[in-house]
Amino acid sequence: MKGNLFVVAAPSGAGKTTLVKALVNALDNITVSISHTTRLKRPDEVDGINYHFVSKNTFEDMIKNHAFLEHATIFDNYYGTSQQWVKDTLDQGIDVILEIDWQGHHQIKQLFPESLGIFILPPSLADLRDRLTKRNQDHPEVIEQRLADAKKTLSHIHEFNYVVVNDDFNHALSDLQAIVKAARLLQPHQTSRFENLINKFSELP
Repeated sequence: MKGNLFVVAAPSGAGKTTLVKALVNALDNITVSISHTTRLKRPDEVDGINYHFVSKNTFEDMIKNHAFLEHATIFDNYYGTSQQWVKDTLDQGIDVILEIDWQGHHQIKQLFPESLGIFILPPSLADLRDRLTKRNQDHPEVIEQRLADAKKTLSHIHEFNYVVVNDDFNHALSDLQAIVKAARLLQPHQTSRFENLINKFSELP
């Protein structure tokens, strides 16, 4: 039985990464794909845990070698998802979460129509601005750029299967858990998991 592929996207600062980390800690048999990026590593980040930090030349070589399931340019930096790692992990029956943007979600849907898109929505524009400011990672002009990008990101919300509003962290986490648990109960997964049981009923006279 193959694992489910979840794509989680959100405007920058909506709390996506924190929610996904809590989700993975709360449930078994689910993991997060670690993206490759050319972005500079932040002080609190660890290579191989937050991202695979690579040079622009290395990333472009990987593109030429078709190493990415999807890749995009965001704020002048490359981001990409390892194709082989995702395939191998799903084949092991492990659910995979991709934390990517709407462009990546669009690419994934072409390759994995059965994937489930989850959009994390901040409760308000004021809340988003406050979160971006309080995390103290970007200059004011970058924050304004991220807020402008949020408008473009929100215009693609209709392309996702689910929308979770991150107004209360525990409530949003509960919603994410419900989505994952429901996906595991879909007919293709359950009939594969309980194939022997179903076959016994088919043997009845």
